[in-house]
Amino acid sequence: MLIPLTNAQFFREIRLIATDMDGTLTKDEKFTPALFQALESLAEAKIDVLVTTGRSAGWVHGVKHYFPIVGAIAENGGVFYPHDSDTPQILTPLPSIPEHRQQLAAMFHQLQVKFPQLQEAEDNRYRLTDWTFSVERLSDRDLETIAHFCHEQGWGFTYSTVQCHIKPLSQDKATGLEVLLDRYFSHLTPSQLVTIGDSPNDESLFNSDRFPHSVGVANVLEYRDILAHCPTYITSLPECEGFCELVSFLIEKPNNKQQTTNN
Repeated sequence: MLIPLTNAQFFREIRLIATDMDGTLTKDEKFTPALFQALESLAEAKIDVLVTTGRSAGWVHGVKHYFPIVGAIAENGGVFYPHDSDTPQILTPLPSIPEHRQQLAAMFHQLQVKFPQLQEAEDNRYRLTDWTFSVERLSDRDLETIAHFCHEQGWGFTYSTVQCHIKPLSQDKATGLEVLLDRYFSHLTPSQLVTIGDSPNDESLFNSDRFPHSVGVANVLEYRDILAHCPTYITSLPECEGFCELVSFLIEKPNNKQQTTNN
């Protein structure tokens, strides 16, 4: 059962938000002035933001410079860029990235035999750990078949509102996030973190055994019946407006206002 965000009781302790990008920080695939204002409000309230997206390492490298965030995880948990570094940290152990890319290409070509309409995404040239193609014109049945075939071949598969991803089996947003929590945020307790997303590639962030406080923006309801893990809380508004709803909820908490004053 999804609980309305307004019924949440614990958010006064939150010091870090791990958020998806597309469909969560965007509205109609664009960034809005309201988003930048929300991020600035979080910075003023001393609440850190860590973006975790399926977008490519190259794309994230550019975007992280424009947001007041502590860093960004790209490729669904495969790569991390700290806010103060242009050197990517590979979060998924890979003996050889060139060899790994060749293996991903071979897997994609096998899928094209079954689904000739599949076209390699333009951003693949900027990726390190996964392989993408458009989710358009693929039915739920198609996506299920592709996932099953990838798993049979020893690969993971996920998709978002934008793209489909072939990836290492162990690579997901939650695993990448846990690496960074241990590396950079070991001073935080689980109650001080909230995760937020909108689609199947955010499913691992909704696992309450790993992250007890998770939120779905309202558009996640489209996938409710196919998610193995649903978010604990749900916003009343979709996309970026739902994210801003969460932000308003956080910064209006008395404890956060008091901390901001003291700091």
